[in-house]
Amino acid sequence: MNQELYYMFVKLARVWIPDAEEVWKSAALTKNYEDGDGSLQLALEDGTNLEHKLDPKTKNLPYLRNPDILVGENDLTALSYLHEPAVLHNLKVRFIDSKLIYTYCGIVLVAINPYESLPIYGSDIINAYSGQNMGDMDPHIFAVAEEAYKQMARDERNQSIIVSGESGAGKTVSAKYAMRYFATVSGTTSEANVEQKVLASNPIMEAIGNAKTTRNDNSSRFGKYIEIGFDPRYRIIGANMRTYLLEKSRVVFQADEERNYHIFYQLCASAHLPELKDLRLGSANDFLYTRQGRSPVIEGVDDTKELSTTRHAFTLLGVNESYQMGLFQVLAAILHLGNVEVKDRDSDSSVIPPNNSHLTAFCELVGVSYQDMSHWLCHRKLRTATETYIKTVPRLQAVNSRDALAKHVYAKLFSWIVEHVNKALVTNIKQRSFIGVLDIYGFETFEINSFEQFCINYANEKLQQQFNMHVFKLEQEEYMREEIPWTLIDFYDNQPCINLIEAKMGVLDLLDEECKMPKGSDESWAQKLYNTHLKTCSLFQKPRLSNRAFIIQHFADKVEYQCEGFLEKNKDTVNEEQINVLKASKKFPLLVELFQDGEKAVSPTGQPQGAGGRTRLSVKPDKGRTSSREHKKTVGCQFRNSLQMLMDTLNATTPHYVRCIKPNDFKLAFSFDPMRAVQQLRACGVLETIRISAAGFPSRWTYQEFYSRYRVLMKQKDVLQDKRLTCRNVLEFLVQDQDKYQFGKTKIFFRAGQVAYLEKLRSDKLRVACVRIQKTIRCWLARKKFLRQRRSAITIQRFTRGFQARCLAKFMRRTSAATTIQKYQRMCVARRRYRQKQAAALAMQTILRAYMARQKYRALLRESKAVVIQKHARGLLARRRFKRCLRAIVYLQCCLRRMRARWELKKLKIEARSVEHFKKLNIGMENKIMQLQRRIDEQNNNHRATVDKLATLEAGHAADSERMRVEVTRLRGVEEDARNNANRANSLQGELERLKKELATTQKEKKTIEDWATKYRDEMEKMVSELKSQNGLLKSEKDDLNRMIQEQRQQMTEQMARAIAEETQQLETDLNEERSRYQNLLTEHLRLEEKHDDLKEEMALSSNTSRPGHRRTDSTHSSNESEYTYNSEYAEADEGSRVSEDSGRGMDTNLTLKLQKRLGELEQDKQQLRDELENKEELFQRARARDDVEHKKARGAELEYESLKRQELESENKKLKHNLAEMRQSLLGNQATGAGAPGSPAYKVLLDQLNSSSEELDVRKEEVLILRSQLVSQKEATHHKDEKETMTEPTHHVVDVSKLKDTDEIKQAYVGLKDTNRLLESQLQAQRRSYDNETEGLRSELQNVKEENNRQQQLLAQNLQLPPEARIEASLQHEITRLTNENLDLMEQLEKQDKTIRKLKKQLKVYSKRIGEMGVGQTEGQTSPGQMVDEPVRAVSIPRREKDFQGMLEYKRQDELKLVKNLILELKPRGVAVNLIPGLPAYILFMCLRHADYVNDDEKVRTLLASTINCIKKILKKRGDDFETVSFWLANTCRFLHCLKQYSGDEVFMKHNSARQNEHCLSNFDLAEYRQVISDLAIQIYQQLIKCMENILQAMIVSGMLEHETIQGVSGVKPTGLRKRTSSIADEGMYTLESILRQLGAFHSTMCQHGTDPELIKQVVKQQFYIIGAVTLNNLLLRKDMCSWSKGMQIRYNVSQLEEWLRDKNLMACGAKETLEPLIQAAQLLQVKKKTDEDAEAICSMCHALTTAQIVKVLNLYTPVNEFEERVSVSFIRTIQTRLRGRCESPQLLMDTKVIYPVTFPFNPSALALETIQIPSSLNLGFLVRV
Repeated sequence: MNQELYYMFVKLARVWIPDAEEVWKSAALTKNYEDGDGSLQLALEDGTNLEHKLDPKTKNLPYLRNPDILVGENDLTALSYLHEPAVLHNLKVRFIDSKLIYTYCGIVLVAINPYESLPIYGSDIINAYSGQNMGDMDPHIFAVAEEAYKQMARDERNQSIIVSGESGAGKTVSAKYAMRYFATVSGTTSEANVEQKVLASNPIMEAIGNAKTTRNDNSSRFGKYIEIGFDPRYRIIGANMRTYLLEKSRVVFQADEERNYHIFYQLCASAHLPELKDLRLGSANDFLYTRQGRSPVIEGVDDTKELSTTRHAFTLLGVNESYQMGLFQVLAAILHLGNVEVKDRDSDSSVIPPNNSHLTAFCELVGVSYQDMSHWLCHRKLRTATETYIKTVPRLQAVNSRDALAKHVYAKLFSWIVEHVNKALVTNIKQRSFIGVLDIYGFETFEINSFEQFCINYANEKLQQQFNMHVFKLEQEEYMREEIPWTLIDFYDNQPCINLIEAKMGVLDLLDEECKMPKGSDESWAQKLYNTHLKTCSLFQKPRLSNRAFIIQHFADKVEYQCEGFLEKNKDTVNEEQINVLKASKKFPLLVELFQDGEKAVSPTGQPQGAGGRTRLSVKPDKGRTSSREHKKTVGCQFRNSLQMLMDTLNATTPHYVRCIKPNDFKLAFSFDPMRAVQQLRACGVLETIRISAAGFPSRWTYQEFYSRYRVLMKQKDVLQDKRLTCRNVLEFLVQDQDKYQFGKTKIFFRAGQVAYLEKLRSDKLRVACVRIQKTIRCWLARKKFLRQRRSAITIQRFTRGFQARCLAKFMRRTSAATTIQKYQRMCVARRRYRQKQAAALAMQTILRAYMARQKYRALLRESKAVVIQKHARGLLARRRFKRCLRAIVYLQCCLRRMRARWELKKLKIEARSVEHFKKLNIGMENKIMQLQRRIDEQNNNHRATVDKLATLEAGHAADSERMRVEVTRLRGVEEDARNNANRANSLQGELERLKKELATTQKEKKTIEDWATKYRDEMEKMVSELKSQNGLLKSEKDDLNRMIQEQRQQMTEQMARAIAEETQQLETDLNEERSRYQNLLTEHLRLEEKHDDLKEEMALSSNTSRPGHRRTDSTHSSNESEYTYNSEYAEADEGSRVSEDSGRGMDTNLTLKLQKRLGELEQDKQQLRDELENKEELFQRARARDDVEHKKARGAELEYESLKRQELESENKKLKHNLAEMRQSLLGNQATGAGAPGSPAYKVLLDQLNSSSEELDVRKEEVLILRSQLVSQKEATHHKDEKETMTEPTHHVVDVSKLKDTDEIKQAYVGLKDTNRLLESQLQAQRRSYDNETEGLRSELQNVKEENNRQQQLLAQNLQLPPEARIEASLQHEITRLTNENLDLMEQLEKQDKTIRKLKKQLKVYSKRIGEMGVGQTEGQTSPGQMVDEPVRAVSIPRREKDFQGMLEYKRQDELKLVKNLILELKPRGVAVNLIPGLPAYILFMCLRHADYVNDDEKVRTLLASTINCIKKILKKRGDDFETVSFWLANTCRFLHCLKQYSGDEVFMKHNSARQNEHCLSNFDLAEYRQVISDLAIQIYQQLIKCMENILQAMIVSGMLEHETIQGVSGVKPTGLRKRTSSIADEGMYTLESILRQLGAFHSTMCQHGTDPELIKQVVKQQFYIIGAVTLNNLLLRKDMCSWSKGMQIRYNVSQLEEWLRDKNLMACGAKETLEPLIQAAQLLQVKKKTDEDAEAICSMCHALTTAQIVKVLNLYTPVNEFEERVSVSFIRTIQTRLRGRCESPQLLMDTKVIYPVTFPFNPSALALETIQIPSSLNLGFLVRV
């Protein structure tokens, strides 16, 4: 092959070269290979250059390495180059890098032992592989088991799974998992739990047949073939086990680091148990048979616990306690027998010391005589033809005899256990087919190989021959099926090796012949072998240095066998007298039974079973034959016969192969030793499979896959409509050698290496295209960059030049500005200097002038003061002098005047004494008097003038005096001030002197204080700086503390919120868990009910007394009442049911009692869970109600007020309507009698007033309707009815007017019409005024609203300026004020309405009185009996009122069967039910139930509910797989449940009812218990609906979500092997995403059509999306070919389409999208970068919905589809694992697709009135009567 592919050996091509340590090492060519070169120039992966010499004879080139895209494939046959290094490397990459332990190699499953527990065997994995094709999922033992199970059912042919491998490779575990798979997917046909018994046989067989070896802690030391039987429905009915090659020698001998069989150590570890005290056991180190290996304990294994498991398995298989104790007794006896010490008596005899404790214990345990057993252990009996001799034996022979007895007893015990296991697994049901699981040794080769290895390798030669023939046959069938030319494939045939062993004069034949010779020996047998085969058979060789060994060339390797011990092991002799002693035991019947069974027992299958053989082996003897000759067959002969039977069985079945590989000898987890792996691959036939495949056409492609993969190699003109012709043309062009490929009917077959060549061409083409794309893009990018740089340079230049110009202009402006600034600056400086000088001069002048002025002022002041002083002093002296002079003058005047007065007085006295003198005096007196009078008048005038003048002078003098007085006062004050100032000046002078002294002192003190102050200031500044620094630190600390406090407060708030959220979530989770548990119990309860019904049916069918129309009673949920079930006839007698029940009970009473007990327990658990669920729901409701209290309080007052207002208006409206109806009736009655003249004005006015009152009442009624928005439809109907009644009167009056013939009547009508028009005009004007008033009111109200808005804005602005606390308080105060005002306004409106109502009442009373008076008067004055009889009344038609139904349906007791039959059993959702009101059956049933409640018939209620429940169950059992039926009855069951709640009378459910609906509530019975029963029934229907949907969607999900390419061309097709995957190319019958969306739409439309509650639809959709996401993710995790970047894009697109569907249906809030989160994150994980630590951190934060196991699994499975993608490195995966190590999550890999979210049924009341429901005639329910 390599020579043919010489053109592939070019530079950089990678090859494999041999290596001593790694077996094969990768290298790359550094130079092209030319034909004729003797060596290759290579470079190793570490960079080392190497010259590889070619063999000069063969010139064989090294093996080529596969492209990286093919590395890690699921199937080794998918590799382009099929050879040993490629196989080894692919296994290593999958095992080490991807942690995948299973790989296909054609029809073989290669399983590598990981030495670590992996989470890939759970029930979720089993469910994922169930029903899948073998190539669709990743390799797994479950896939092989599923393939065998599927072929058994499809081809009706028995199957076999052959598990082989060396010790420690994992054969037993693989076989165990295969049996577990069958037991899980098939189930059983009865309650015998056969699958559990089959699995229970494993711990028993492991305990008695497995042991610890140096290679394996749980190594099977025997081979077994288990046939698992199936019935015609392919359910497990039983099993049968055949064993081979028990290693008996392990009982008496173990090598170092090995153990005896597990059962011995389990007994020793449990010796402390009371029931095992009598066995006299102790530690395992106390017994010879258990301490030789010096390793009595296996790490991580609890032998005490294992014994408990073994005993439980025995009990499950029917081995009672007494038999178990008997078995343990025999095993303990074997241990004691091994401790029996034999001593030498002499050289030819031996003896056992008397009273040997262990022999005594042995004899007591087995019930035999101590003397007999001790005697025959040291003696033997020899028989001749005539006599019998008893001969002593030496010690060595006695010990061998003791050990032979122990081995023989253990072999018998082993056979007895196997036989009883088979008896427990046998069944009486006829077996249709079986699947056999063979767990047998693999090929063995050690340093010393003996009879055991010879038999094992002989068996493997037979199995390898069968395997080669089967592989060859499959290849031949494939070629013939595809009709390609068949050429004989040369493969290794090991028939010569088999003939060498088993043919006449073969190794076994010569061994048996030598055993018959009296003096036969191993040496003589070896010589016979040399003489017979050394020269005649090339497969037989003789070692050079030994004459007691021989070599056989097996298919796997050469093996050298040592002849020593072959004869003894082949004979397998035991002292018969010892056996007879044991048979004679009378105290231990089990021991006798062991040896009796060996003589007469027959295999349960009727076929002989292998028994013990060699010293280490045990092949069971042929139990079907009892002749002495057959009894004395050698071990080799027995083994050959049993092996031939095994091969016949395997050849009669379809085989499936599992090859187990041991990766290393040190049991290290995920450690791969290439050398050990290659040895086992060669030995197990995997490489032979590869060689056979490589010899033909190993690579196979369908035409569609080839076209899709290599479309890039085709030109557009080469693409034709016929893809087969296109592929043919392209291949003929690409591959010139026609022998490299063949065209089949459906596939193209390629020779080895051709796919790699095509991949190289494809890669080169893609690389060229990529280079061209890169070139174009880089050119475009470079040009874009150049243009961008050019534009940038121009822009930079423009901006630079502009910047420079701006800089120049700026410089010029700055220069000019600087000059101007300098000018003004200099001017300013000069002006400032001048002003300074001027100011200084002025200041000096001012100071000087001020000083001079002050000096002058002071001088003037002194002069003025002196003048004033002088003036006052001189004035004082003058006044004093004046006063003295004045007093002297006055005194002189007084003296003078006094003297003159005295002279005058004397003179007058003298004159008076004479008369003449008087006369003289009186002469001229009158004139004088007149003159005097005139003078007096003048004097008076002068006096008055003088007085006035004097007054003026006095006033002036007074003013002057006052002024002078003030001046004197001032001068006195000045004088006083001067005096004081003089005194003060003196005192100030003294004070000044004193102050000067104090000033000097103070200055000294000041200086001292200043010094101290300076020092103090410095200190204080220093202290202040320190305090400032400390204050800064304290502030920073304060800020930190505040920040910390704030953070802590925030954290505490967040923690509290998180804690509350977590607690709420936990409560919700607990509630959901309780609901889930409760609903699971309901499901289990339903399953047990169905099983119970099936059993009763079977018992009834098997009973002779059963009748054809038998009656079956279902077990109910929780009611104690009897429930009814109905068969097709509906008419049977109770006696028949009793007879059938009695007969069934008689058949299996124990089973019935067990079921009843189980049902009782389930009922109790159900009730307990229901109570817990109610408590949880109550707590949850309380928590939710606590949050709604404030909202309810806020709305409570308003709602209460509206309710009161509505009720009051409603009552008033009813009264008004009643009064109006009475008035109308009275009026119509009067009109009918003809008493009132129709045209009279009073009549018209009254009618108009009545009509206006009616309109007013209609308005009030509309207000009531607005307040009662829930009853709009009902009230509108009433409104139209009233309007119709109201409008009838005017119409009839018009008709009456039209019929008037009389002129007077016409005039009266004309006058009435005019009055009516006036009245209408007045009403129109009144309405117009009311309209204007209303408009004005609205305007004022609008203005008020605007003002209120402005006020609110002002308040808001004011509030915003307030602190938060005051702001809240102000807002509350404002809100309280607003609400108070609104309440006051509403109260005012209510009072107005009350006044209006009272007014209308009064008017109605007045009108009613007037009508009464008018009626009486008109009756008395105008009517007569004749008129009443003769005149027909046709003016008014009185409509008949419909009957007021109560929403009930009445039926007779005998019609109940007909009711449920027509309404439930025979109702088809697709037929009649499509046109019905949603939920009509539920309404009808409830209306019937209401009538039964109305008549207080409890029996009728009970039977109707029971009949309904049972009939729904029956219809679901009959058509439970029909989605429409299940959806229909789910909707109706929920509606029936809602009706029971809505009309129960509970206030909780009556909140949304109308008054009419509240009248329809149940009155006599409380159906709360039945509500729970119906709720349970709804849960069961919901679960049935989910299962039905799941069954429909299951087949679509993987195909539509993963395999179908919604975006064409994104995914690529990789080469596949023999196990073909499901192609991702869309086929005609393949499901697509559109199929899923259409199906989801059909589900949704069906549920909506049936009237399913919206909340329930959301829960259903959420469950649908969970199933889609879980199934898709599980398949993604189990399919390596789906884990790629392009598939991630495809998944994300598909998910987006699902989300778009949710948006279209308005279901985004139902939580369905969240269920797809794991799938979305898995798709994102496939697309993100996976290289750096940042990528790892991003992945860890992104994939929070995925578990660690799922993330690691996706990363391990990530597979590049093209060479441009890169694999995920192991170090990156380890980084991810390290980062995710702290997650607390389940280790489960797959999502549980069987999870059903707990369903709830939120209360959904119906607004439909029961009395309006009409029953269609199509339901055939004419016997129901509406009540």
